This record gives sequence, structure tokens and C-alpha cells, in this order.
Amino acid sequence: MTANAGSPDGQRESPAQVPRGRALVAVAGLSLALFTFATVEALPVGLLPQIAHGLGVSLPSVGLLVTGYGLVVMATAIPLTALTRRIPRRRLLAVVLALFTGATLLCGMAPGYGVLLGARVLIALTHAVMWSVVASAATGMFPERMRAKVVAALFGGSSLAQVLGAPAGTWIGQQTDWRVPFLVVSCLGLLSGIIVVGMLPSSPVEANPAATAPQPDRFRFLLVVTATAVVIAGFFTFYTYVTVFLADVAQISPHSIGAVFAVGGVGGLIGTSVSGLLSGRSARGTMIGSVALVTAALAVLVAAGDRPVVPVAAITLLLLSLSAMVTALTSRILHIAPGNVDVASAASSAAFQAGIAAGSFLGGTVLAARGPDGVAVLGMSGAAAGLALLLAEEPLSRLVGRFGEGEVRTGFSPPGPPVAREESLSCTKGHGGEHA
Repeated sequence: MTANAGSPDGQRESPAQVPRGRALVAVAGLSLALFTFATVEALPVGLLPQIAHGLGVSLPSVGLLVTGYGLVVMATAIPLTALTRRIPRRRLLAVVLALFTGATLLCGMAPGYGVLLGARVLIALTHAVMWSVVASAATGMFPERMRAKVVAALFGGSSLAQVLGAPAGTWIGQQTDWRVPFLVVSCLGLLSGIIVVGMLPSSPVEANPAATAPQPDRFRFLLVVTATAVVIAGFFTFYTYVTVFLADVAQISPHSIGAVFAVGGVGGLIGTSVSGLLSGRSARGTMIGSVALVTAALAVLVAAGDRPVVPVAAITLLLLSLSAMVTALTSRILHIAPGNVDVASAASSAAFQAGIAAGSFLGGTVLAARGPDGVAVLGMSGAAAGLALLLAEEPLSRLVGRFGEGEVRTGFSPPGPPVAREESLSCTKGHGGEHA
């Protein structure tokens, strides 16, 4: 790709110069890409028996397609994003989406389990890069005041995958063959790639105003990422085994559980939209409120999960608040990330996957010992612990500023020269911008 590709006057384009209509179409293409990624990630869960039967392998072997996926993303998000941080985003995303499309197509044509597993690993590698760079690539085309809304529109694609993509893919696979949904999604991946290549500006990474945060703060960033991992671990301690809870505790029939998830998915869409509006004013406050709702929803399930209607309402609130948290988290990282925003986003993605893995493991252990009620209690405890960390951010930040050196240094790039204590302390306060 040439340096001036996509620029009518032969010059590289600045994201600030991108026409609004073109920028909106580019965001739509990136949102479609996230829809395809989230759908493909979840497909083996819904089609687990069909894949196992079709390839003549055990159910745990197919389960490895999901577990291994998360482990690959967790291990490679930071190094891959660091290695590609200087590549212009249109070029990088074109390669990522091309590899994703090809690997998804290979999933649908895999002659055996080994090829399918290899294709899933390749998709996980593209996932590691995609979810790290997509937010800054999209928001860099818009003024800072609009970035929270852009994030919400962007992540609407992944939320829609929970409502439409994964359920539709599962249904199509059950009615036809497990390979068909992968083939369909590969076509959507190709379409998103065409849109992104045609509409995303060809500017260098350094020209993207969203490549660095306006108020970088290493301590706040590390605390937020740690809290995220703890909350996600609590969430997935419960949610990995939510069908067991709904069947055994809530006494919901297996045929109705799909409807519960559909209603919850709509809640997730609402949560993403509302968070986009609120995060523009206070991403930190929106994130704290979202985690508080996650904790409250799990508390309701612990206290009244066996009562009519309550589980459906609680699951809807749970998915709504988690989607809101993810949107607010992304807006927060765009504002406080130390060093390169994309590498910081990769660290957040790795923490997210670590929380999923830890939650699934803890949930399985507790389920065997305490049953589904115990899983809900532990999940609630994890979410509450994450909430406590977020609430402690201000006093802990003041403590670090008072007794530490007061320097704000990135954890992902070499530190610059020492700065004055007064300037550093003002940076660690984190109140200077509308998103803080």
C-alpha cells in the first residue's frame, strides 16, 4: 500500500481531515468487524455437539477451541500490538481482517480437528491485535468530545453479536451443518475489510490524535486494569455456569433458557448505548456505576434467584451493566493510558481474558463443591472486590502522589526525563478532562 493511498491530492490524510460521512462509514465497517469477531469466538460454544460429532472428537477437545482461544489472546495481545504499533492502521487492519477472513473460511472447510484448531489459533492472533487497535483507530477520526459515543457505536457490533450473531449462527449450524455459519461469517469479514480499506484514512500512527492519552497516568491505569480483571473473574465465575443456575436454582426449562439470553442480549445493547452517552461526561463514574450494577445483579440472584421472573430481570441487568462497563473502560483507557494507547488497550484485553480464564476455573471448582448457589456467591464477591478497588482509586492515587516521586511514567515505553513534582501531581489527580 502506498503512502498516499486514498488521498486525492497525493498527501497522507490526517484523521482530523476525514469527512464526517466517510468517518461514520468507517466506524460502521469496524463495528461490523467486531460483530464478526465476537460471533466467531462464540460459535464453538453453541455448536459444540455438532462439531464433536462431525469431526469425531470428544466434547472436551472442542471445548479447547474456546479455552485455547482465550489463552492465545491473553499471551499475545501485548507483544503483537507492541510489534505493530508503528504500522499505519488502515494497512494493519486490512491485513488483520484478511487473515481473519481466511482463517474463518478455513474453519468452515477444515478436513479435521487439527486444521480447525490451527485456524482458531490464527483467528485468536488477529483478535489480539484487532481489539487492541480498533478503538483508537475509530476515535481518532473524531473530536475528543465525541469519542465516548464513537466507542459505543463501535462496540454495538460486539453487543449485537450476542443478540443476533451467535444465536443465529448456532441455529443455522443446527439446521444445516456446523461449517455453514463459519462460511457466512467469513463473507461478513470480507465485507468489513472492504469497507475499512476504502474508508479508513491512510495517515501514519503518529498523526492519530487518539494514539496517546490526554492525561496519562500509570498508577490509575494499572488499578483500573486490575479491577477489570477482578470484576471479569467474578462475572465469569457465575456466567460460565449460568445455564446450570437457571436450570437448577431458577427452575427455568432448557427450552426457555435461550429466550433469557436473548432478552439479556438486548440489555447489553442498551447498556452499550447508555454508557456511550454517560462516559462522555465521566468515564470513571460510569464504570463505577456499571460495576455496582454488576454486583447488585449478582446479589439479587444470590438472594432471590429461585423466584419467578427475578432471574430473567437479574440476567438482563447483569448483561446490561457488563456491556456498559466495557464501553466505559475503553473510554477511560483512551483518556489515562500511559504511553501508547494501543499497547495499553492490549494490556486491558489480556487482563480481560485472564479474568475469563480465572473465573471459569474458579466457577468449575466451586460448582463441584458448593453447587450453583455457591458459584453465584463467589461471583458476587469478585465483582464487589473489583468495585472496592475502583472506589479506592482517588485516595490511593493521592497517597501515591504524596509519598511517591510523583512521576507519571509509562509502563510500556522508556520513561522520559524527570518532570517537576508540581506538574506530575497535577497529572496524577486525573480530573482535568471531561472523561476522567
